[in-house]
Amino acid sequence: MAMEPLAYRMRPRTLDEVIGQEHLVGKDKIIYRMVQAKKLSSMILYGPPGIGKTSIASAIAGSTEYAFRTLNAVTNNKKDMEIVAAEAKMSGTVILLLDEVHRLDKAKQDFLLPHLESGAIILIGATTSNPYIAINPAIRSRAQIFELKPLAISEIELAIDRALSDSERGLGEYAVVLDDEARTHFATASNGDVRGALNALELAVVSSQADESGSIHVTLEVAEECLQRKSLAHDKDGDAHYDVLSAFQKSVRGSDVNAALHYMGRLIEAGDLVSITRRLLVMAYEDVGLASPQAGARTLAAVQTAEKVGLPEARIPLANAVIELCLSPKSNSAIMAVDAALSDIRAGKSGEVPDHLRDGHYSGAKKLGRALDYKYPHNYENAWVDQQYLPDSIKHQHYYEPKINSKFEQTLAEVYQKINQNKK
Repeated sequence: MAMEPLAYRMRPRTLDEVIGQEHLVGKDKIIYRMVQAKKLSSMILYGPPGIGKTSIASAIAGSTEYAFRTLNAVTNNKKDMEIVAAEAKMSGTVILLLDEVHRLDKAKQDFLLPHLESGAIILIGATTSNPYIAINPAIRSRAQIFELKPLAISEIELAIDRALSDSERGLGEYAVVLDDEARTHFATASNGDVRGALNALELAVVSSQADESGSIHVTLEVAEECLQRKSLAHDKDGDAHYDVLSAFQKSVRGSDVNAALHYMGRLIEAGDLVSITRRLLVMAYEDVGLASPQAGARTLAAVQTAEKVGLPEARIPLANAVIELCLSPKSNSAIMAVDAALSDIRAGKSGEVPDHLRDGHYSGAKKLGRALDYKYPHNYENAWVDQQYLPDSIKHQHYYEPKINSKFEQTLAEVYQKINQNKK
């Protein structure tokens, strides 16, 4: 049987060995207190891959001496869960680490619930998806929810040092000379994923030849080859995706060019051209809007160019669009106006269309009084005539509130004000 990967072998056996997540497992923190008091409850651990969800689960089991089993909500079936339940019935409490818990179907969920209620099974669900969005409320209400954070560079460096010095589970049997630049690269380019860093380190060691002195020299070049360029923690269906998109739009809205380029860069690295182009078009009309209408047309041209040339060249027209949108004057008057109108409609404030605006192109329309008193604006000076357009119940309602952030919208505002003043 092949040896397990280094990251698997180095998993913590007790809470004291857990690296990072001090807000949960540090002394006198919630999980630490639960273990010390021997009062465990089911929990859901969520966060990016490779930051310690499984490690914490195994450390809890090791610290409490409970039986520990691991299943996957997708690949394991109900029979596998029945085996765990039978074990719990025979020998007492079992800690069940259920990976991808957000994918738990109804049949498996219904089977688990009574065992969670009785405490026979202590569920530790692991997920990269926000449990408040992705996990069924029946499971969520029976578990504590804990968010894990990506590990700091210093914490990943600590994990590397432990692995290099551990002769039993790590790489201590090898005489490894790890250059400082290589160590830093493993710790930084893994983007908080300790599993990726350790497994790349192991590949670097076992794939290298020892020199005449018996030492294995791991240089920066070797580290780069073994780690490769790692994609950011970016699951298109998960939290990270929406967090980056949110930060991207808020940076453009806040006119921070550097932040907007950074977040777009993360989306580019994830290869997510579709989300970038869609979000740019939304921002052109939602955040810049009437303050600079031409920005919308130029953004569309940039998006079409990006889609035609594809990545990596697509980054060039996209960067042009981002910089322009960031530094353009901003106005959200259009979205605020339409949302105000929708709010009235959804609240039941609509009323009947005035008779003079109704369709008059069918037989019998005149008998019903349809369109009889309609005034055709083009027959009047400046193509405007005072007449009622809104239903009676909301005829004095105003939705559009101009933002005077540009010459264009200031011109619109002046026309709007003049029309309102001339209304009877």
